[in-house]
Amino acid sequence: MKKLEGKIALVTGAGRGIGRAIAQKLASEGAAVFINDLDQEAVDETLSTIRAAGGKAAGFAGNITKPGIPDAFVKAALDNFGEIDIIVNNAGYAWDTVIQKLTDEQFQAMLDIHVTAPVRILRAAGTHIIPKAKQEKADGKVVARKVINISSISGLYGNAGQIGYSAGKAAILGVTKTMAKEWGRYNVNVNCVAFGLIQTRMTAPIGTPESVAQIEGNTIKMGVPPDFVAENVKLIPLGRAGTPEDAAGAVYLFCLPESGFITGQVLLVSGGQVI
Repeated sequence: MKKLEGKIALVTGAGRGIGRAIAQKLASEGAAVFINDLDQEAVDETLSTIRAAGGKAAGFAGNITKPGIPDAFVKAALDNFGEIDIIVNNAGYAWDTVIQKLTDEQFQAMLDIHVTAPVRILRAAGTHIIPKAKQEKADGKVVARKVINISSISGLYGNAGQIGYSAGKAAILGVTKTMAKEWGRYNVNVNCVAFGLIQTRMTAPIGTPESVAQIEGNTIKMGVPPDFVAENVKLIPLGRAGTPEDAAGAVYLFCLPESGFITGQVLLVSGGQVI
């Protein structure tokens, strides 16, 4: 029997990159996956890969930074699968600049996607999880649920040029530790995975098509200088950048039944790189 057989997992930002790899990994281990991304096309691409591999998945396109969308996402998941066992707050992107060039719009966007949206999703999910957990306890049942939030090495140590991104990724650490204390009574493990250098569009060479995103009418230029990855790999003891599959594997660890007594923790997944 697969480790996550019968579990229902919600994954945001699953239309590409790390989010897609997480959804694929959880589905491959038996979970039914309900995914979200901005664009229906990206959602459909991920769903097709999961279904082609024999997995069970459904999706919901929409901007989770908009009020009401997190509630609609959670409701759609419950309408499709009837339960919530795992929540992975993965959606995110970087809109970088130094502080003297930072606009209020940029800063707020980073807080909205990395902190506000996850909090709204957890709040919405709580309207189902909390009464369900109370009833399970009254019935003498033990049902474990998992929340995995996503942070970054930038949130742990800061990074020049990423004032907004670092602030958002640091804030989700506080959310994680607080939710671990609030939801422990409901048998929910709440942990966080902080990624180092992972091969995604955020680390693609500057100016390439894959390093540019269109979000709410804004052209977001991500990416890094061509020699950035090679220079940073020198700081990684394992000698390479991580893959989306490496990232997904770390999230999967916190979804396992064996992680049942681990909560409020932050796992740095960086190949050994520290600042």
